[in-house]
Amino acid sequence: MLVPDPKVVRTLLTRYASLRIAQAECEKPQTARELADVSRALCVLMGVASLEDAIAEADVLLIASRRTTGRGGALSLAV
Repeated sequence: MLVPDPKVVRTLLTRYASLRIAQAECEKPQTARELADVSRALCVLMGVASLEDAIAEADVLLIASRRTTGRGGALSLAV
């Protein structure tokens, strides 16, 4: 089974969160399209159909990647 690169997953989650905040502050069609694109990308990358499942799977993957790299709670600055 192929496992997504944690750096890519982290980047998509960050983009998703930023877009959600931007959309909450001021709804714009462009932001809504970008949010939909990032949401689909997360679903495809994580191999699930719903965004909620994609976020949950991404969390599991990132927690596991921190354990295997020995970083504990620290995030890498290299993306």
